Parts: sequence; C-alpha cells; structure tokens
Amino acid sequence: MPQTFATTQEVTDMTLFPPDEPLFSTGSVRVVAAKLHGLRVTQAKLDYHGSITIDTDILERAGMLPLEYVHVWNKNCGARLDTYVLPGERGSGIVCLNGAAARLCQPGDEVIVSAERQIDMADYRRGFCARVLMFSHDPRVNAISETLAYAMEPDGAGMRFRLREL
Repeated sequence: MPQTFATTQEVTDMTLFPPDEPLFSTGSVRVVAAKLHGLRVTQAKLDYHGSITIDTDILERAGMLPLEYVHVWNKNCGARLDTYVLPGERGSGIVCLNGAAARLCQPGDEVIVSAERQIDMADYRRGFCARVLMFSHDPRVNAISETLAYAMEPDGAGMRFRLREL
C-alpha cells in the first residue's frame, strides 16, 4: 500500500521561541535579505566574465546591490550556483547568466535568486525584514507581480515570523 503524507500549508504568522542559551544570544547568523522567486532567464552568455545581470528596477525593488554575491537556483533542472550581480538595463526585464553560469541556466528557465546578510544575534532579536518579489510573465517577461516581506519581530520571550504584503 502506498504511503501517504499529510500536506501542510506554509505558516504565515507564528511565534517561535529560540533556546535561552548563551550560544543563541551572541555571535552572528546568516539570514535571507532578499529573494527573487520565479524569474525567467532571458539570456545566457558563455563568453562573458561570470555574473548574473538583472534589470536595475528589479534590483532596487528587492534591495539588492550591484556586485553583491547571490545564490541562484534553477527550478527547471535543480542546478545551484553562487555568483555576483551586475545591474541590467532599467525596465528591460533582463536576467542573463554570464560565463560558466550560462552552462547551468538557459533562456526560458525559471530561477530563484537569493541574497543574504550576516547579522549579529542582537540585531536578529531586535527584528528584521527580507523582501520577496514574485514574477509574472504576461504581458511581458519578469514583471513584478507581488512584493512580500518575511518579517521577524520580537514577541515577548520569542520571535514572531510574519509573511505579509508590502
């Protein structure tokens, strides 16, 4: 008999309680700062120095910086890579994988691009917010369809996670 698994919905609002230990109150942690979900690759240029070129309007809306290192995950084939961002023509919708990365992502592939920040645990406990942009491709490719926030906020002895629209 096939095994069945319960399906669960993504939590959009909950309080979590980090361990009350010295290790969790000092040091630093890497967190998501921005995420571009469902971008469509428009170009791949193998004979170019390595990077990912992204429309400047998209970068500004997400809070991503030129030359910032990012993770790129290809939803079509599962390839994962790290590279840096170059600003692309404003309003063009361009998402171009350059150099060796062009072997892992081809025009038409959907990708997720994620930037991170390293923050002190004290800053984590004060709260922070990550921007998440969602994309549609009709009537034009890589149009921002939704802007969300992953927010971590102090909540008594815990931290409240909220997913909300911006």
